[in-house]
Amino acid sequence: MACCHYFAPSEGGDEAFSIDASTITFGPGVLREAGDHAASMGIKRAALMTDKVMAGLEHLAVVKAALEGAGIDVVVYDEVRVEPTDESFMAATRFAQEGKFDGFISVGGGSVMDTTKAANLYSTYPAEFLTYVNPPIGGGQPVPGPLKPHIACPSTCGTGSECTGIAVFDLLAMRAKTGIVSRRLRPSMALVDPVCTHTLPKNVVAASAFDVLSHALESYTAVAYTRRKAPARPSLRPMSQGANPWSDLGCREALRVLGENLVRGVNDPVDTEAKGQLIWAATLAGIAFGNAGCHAPHGMSYSVSGMVRDFQPDGYPKAEAIVPHGMSVIVNSPAVFRFTAEACPERHLEAARWLGADIRGATARDAGEVLAGHLIQFMKSTDMPNGIGGVGYNRDDIPGLTEGSFPQRRLLDNAPRSIGKEELTKLYQDALAYW
Repeated sequence: MACCHYFAPSEGGDEAFSIDASTITFGPGVLREAGDHAASMGIKRAALMTDKVMAGLEHLAVVKAALEGAGIDVVVYDEVRVEPTDESFMAATRFAQEGKFDGFISVGGGSVMDTTKAANLYSTYPAEFLTYVNPPIGGGQPVPGPLKPHIACPSTCGTGSECTGIAVFDLLAMRAKTGIVSRRLRPSMALVDPVCTHTLPKNVVAASAFDVLSHALESYTAVAYTRRKAPARPSLRPMSQGANPWSDLGCREALRVLGENLVRGVNDPVDTEAKGQLIWAATLAGIAFGNAGCHAPHGMSYSVSGMVRDFQPDGYPKAEAIVPHGMSVIVNSPAVFRFTAEACPERHLEAARWLGADIRGATARDAGEVLAGHLIQFMKSTDMPNGIGGVGYNRDDIPGLTEGSFPQRRLLDNAPRSIGKEELTKLYQDALAYW
């Protein structure tokens, strides 16, 4: 176990960690296997979920042909919204309820996979929408039982949603993101095909890759599982249980792969090797944060994306303003890791080294600046926005951003330092601009 002292026992803390392993098939061309896997799961009528862009691409056609070749009745739903909302989740749920499906296949990025998870949940166990949503915003009720089979086919370099029991959405009434978390939401299996990444626009690759980067960094620097209060019953141990030796394995390798391939994969449109490595890093980091949880950069991102006014990055639909998820995360990350380094400087320095930073001569006091500085160089090299100011916010917006993120306790309480409203305000101030 790396950094064993980080997991030293604490009074009242948990003494065990749980491992939820995903079933994954990885390799070029694996989308052609969708039919055989679906049939083996007993699926006879499948909802094939995607978005409008993906609906016109070869990847969806490959999956549809494979399913039909296996004798499965397939109905395509291509109304998934990029950066889904409570309304789009419920629209997908109505489709699922009316279709009487016995299985789900998702082909697309995190928005598609998360929407499929929600449609599977609410069509299987109907309830008022906020019933299963994370507290304090929602009721946080547990998913009552097993869901129908779901085969996730990620198309970005990305979110890692194929490995997690998390579904994230914008709650329109609050203008903030929140989510639903349950082990039962985890897809039955993932088919990860690197070929899907070859034609992605630059900004889509970048936003996805920075999401992966933050997954790995946040999971590795999260509060140790031994410092989380022991659950009243073992079955209540949360998925976001804090950093642990299992999640560390995925974090370390994901960071190493990202350090070697992130800038290449984003900037070179024909470097399919680097893009394939990025989707491999996404899978590794997905396994990691699915068992450890993210923390403040993701918690802060929810209001950054939810309060957007007029930002419209290249490579995304122009119908409305949007801060893509990975972009809304990375604009906060340097400020957060400067702040959290005090709690576990050795972990911040190790993470910087795996990402390719030169840490020779660096001390514990330098850890936050070394890691933040390296992230900023990555951001500059890939034309990412310069902090939250780069996506349209100013100092007058900080109170609203703080109020929007403060309820995200599942994430904020997973940070290695305590974060209240005062700390959140200072973090947003520090994230306004980096250069």
